[in-house]
Amino acid sequence: MFRKILYPTDFSDCAVKALEYVKKLKEAGTEEVVIVHVMDVRGIATMTTGVAGAGETTVVYEPEVQEIMRANIEKKLEELKTEIEAVGLKVSVKAVEGTPFREILKIAADEDVSLIALGSHGKSNIMEKLLGSVSEKVIRGSKRPVLVVKRDPI
Repeated sequence: MFRKILYPTDFSDCAVKALEYVKKLKEAGTEEVVIVHVMDVRGIATMTTGVAGAGETTVVYEPEVQEIMRANIEKKLEELKTEIEAVGLKVSVKAVEGTPFREILKIAADEDVSLIALGSHGKSNIMEKLLGSVSEKVIRGSKRPVLVVKRDPI
């Protein structure tokens, strides 16, 4: 039924919970998983603002900060790939920069996935919201089924 799944992750607790569902879908015929992490370009600009020391500009440090972030993300993605492969699924990994919901929808179309599985809230969780903004925009914009895994009640 869902032969190829797109699993977007920001490494939040909700994303980890969604991963458990992704692995269980092997029993229902899933063969392949595409893991994607989108480095939000708006977040990169925010994180690198004010990093420079006296008399220097942030431009000097921004590439260093981005490289550290990329290395950390690649390590986490490789660990996820190994974990998913351990249950017998074929796995590919994508780490891209952009606006998360747009990149997720683009990759879903490019990879011709049959399901998008993601957590309801990411790291930028706001308690009063019913759904995180990325998951809500993916649901609204997707032409494919979307499995949204809720966070545990607090």
